[in-house]
Amino acid sequence: MTTYTVLIILSGLVIFSYLFDLVASKTKLPSVLLLLLLGIGLRLLVDNLNLHTFNFLRILPALGTVGLILIVFEGSLELKYDKAKNKVIKGAFSAAILILLLTVSVITFIIYQITGKELYLCFVNAIPFSVISSAIAIPSVAGLQKSSKEFIIYESSFSDILGIILFNFAVSNPHVSASSFASLGLTTLLILIVSVISCIFLLYIMGKISHHIKFFLIISILILVYAIGQSYHLSSLILILSFGLFLNNADTIKYAWFRTIFLYKNLSNDLTQLHQLSAESAFIIRTFFFVIFGFTMNIYELNNQNLLINGFLILLSIYIIRFAYLLIFKRQHVLPEAFVTPRGLISILLYYNLPEHLKLPEISTAFLFMVVLGSSLVMSIGLMTSKKGKSTAVSA
Repeated sequence: MTTYTVLIILSGLVIFSYLFDLVASKTKLPSVLLLLLLGIGLRLLVDNLNLHTFNFLRILPALGTVGLILIVFEGSLELKYDKAKNKVIKGAFSAAILILLLTVSVITFIIYQITGKELYLCFVNAIPFSVISSAIAIPSVAGLQKSSKEFIIYESSFSDILGIILFNFAVSNPHVSASSFASLGLTTLLILIVSVISCIFLLYIMGKISHHIKFFLIISILILVYAIGQSYHLSSLILILSFGLFLNNADTIKYAWFRTIFLYKNLSNDLTQLHQLSAESAFIIRTFFFVIFGFTMNIYELNNQNLLINGFLILLSIYIIRFAYLLIFKRQHVLPEAFVTPRGLISILLYYNLPEHLKLPEISTAFLFMVVLGSSLVMSIGLMTSKKGKSTAVSA
């Protein structure tokens, strides 16, 4: 394969992804779903032509991690805080943690029934299937009304963070004790302190950098701190969410010393450019990640009837729990929010970060693929149905 062929393929994927985004904005069909199908189509083409390809599984986790950082950062840069939003934030956090715990419990039971393995192994394998993917949820709700959009951004970001915390805790503590929770509290406190220091430091250097290239430097520092934190099992996604919120709300801090030292004349313009850069970078990374994930999938494994039935049971449990919770506790956020619980980038990352000795053969990548694909399909159908319902109501 020549250099020019590679360039044609890469640029073609970006163009297709852009067209998919246009389709998604009109139909509510997630562009991620179309990217997965494109990846599957490319794999079938390559197999039929007997072409030799690179082992893309080597780069998939790193690519997904960068995509997760950029997508959460982009979403947080859109959030403007005021006291009136405390209720939304608390509601989103409560929904994220309770739905996560309920879903993990039910999926653990399902996996236990499938495999018959010890509960600990079933539990750690259930976590990747229980976390809402902000990488899919945030772009998919761009066209919703403001209150619904903010609820989904907060909830999916909290779900990612809490899912990573739970995953790290479960993998590091096969036998839970009082010291396990003490360690969890200490590491959470540590990442909060690191987040505060990093936010202030990054805002300070943003104002001091006079070089015309500075936003990629800021993003690179964010990725560096995230990677260092994750290597020590710290939930560094808290830092990413905190920095975006901090930047977009720094002008609301009234302390004179803070405004004198940290706020500068071009901050508003810089935030606009940083948001644009993170959005476009996230678009590129998301494109390649989901196309590669679809490409690496062996769809012939989906012929397994047991896999389809078990995957359907997991999907059913996900939506029953979500609908029940929102109906009972968040009646103002039932539709279309109940449909927006996709599994995607974060689920794939957690799955691939699961140590080999903890993986269950029955819970394969094909199983994960089915849940990712199924949840995206249900979300797209739900969003399209809700859109049509509202249009009919307006017309009436």
